[in-house]
Amino acid sequence: MIRKKFVLLIMGCTLLCYGCNSSQPCQKANPQYLAEMQRWQQKRIDNLKSPTGWLNLAGLFWLKAGENTAGADSTNAIIFPKNQAPDFAGAFILQDSVVLFRAKPGINVTHNDSVISSMIMRNDTERNPTRLALGTLNWTIIKRGEKYGVRLRDDEHPLRKEFAGIEAFPIDSTWRLEAKFEANDPPKIIAVPTILNTITAEPSPGAFVFNIDGKTYRLDATGKMTDKELFIIFADQTNGKETYGAGRFLYVLTPQASGNVVIDFNKAYNPPCAFTPYATCPLPPEQNTLPARITAGEKNYASATH
Repeated sequence: MIRKKFVLLIMGCTLLCYGCNSSQPCQKANPQYLAEMQRWQQKRIDNLKSPTGWLNLAGLFWLKAGENTAGADSTNAIIFPKNQAPDFAGAFILQDSVVLFRAKPGINVTHNDSVISSMIMRNDTERNPTRLALGTLNWTIIKRGEKYGVRLRDDEHPLRKEFAGIEAFPIDSTWRLEAKFEANDPPKIIAVPTILNTITAEPSPGAFVFNIDGKTYRLDATGKMTDKELFIIFADQTNGKETYGAGRFLYVLTPQASGNVVIDFNKAYNPPCAFTPYATCPLPPEQNTLPARITAGEKNYASATH
């Protein structure tokens, strides 16, 4: 009997404490789930380091009506990084809702590898937004409310090269919580604040309701029931300590209807604003602030060189 209990104890440790060693905290997950999470974490890092990730942002410049000159010279309205661009590269002209970029003669600004002299730029709320490039720099237009901005990227940004990953809580399968999805029929509109001190109205098809230590919590999701996943922005009592101060993001598979689903806090991740000052992040809606500690998912990225 003693031997049988010992075997069961060893089996339990294999399930709950897989991945322990002297230099790594205990990962409380079976080998299959641990491997799944490691793939998820690697994909997350790959996306951040990609040309369209968040680690190569080099500037965000809001346009005023009319001409906005751009280049490395300090007299420009939009100042590109020195040694990365000519003193005067061209100008962005904002007229009503149209942004035109006009290159200075002799400056080889390209679109899809073809040199352009001028081009109307589609913004990120439109289909196939325009991306222009000059050397290691490239830029797009973003629209936030009634404001238009130039989002500048540098493929040689030091953060992209030096990025070593994101510290996270030990993977713990007990943070894969069974939740009930309570659908809003019809979907309601919730107020989502942003880091720009604005409020956006987002459709919420329902909320996820779950228990932690015997207490019931709920999180409003945004998106549509036709989406593959629903999006959650939440805050908890680890924010500003172990985790990013402005909350974290999480996706949950869209249920077919009201019913039970799994909400996996191991996949809670930092918003772009944790890595760069040039992102325009949504913030947790007031009702999505949890009076609990969610000790799962990504921790704060303390190495960001803002």
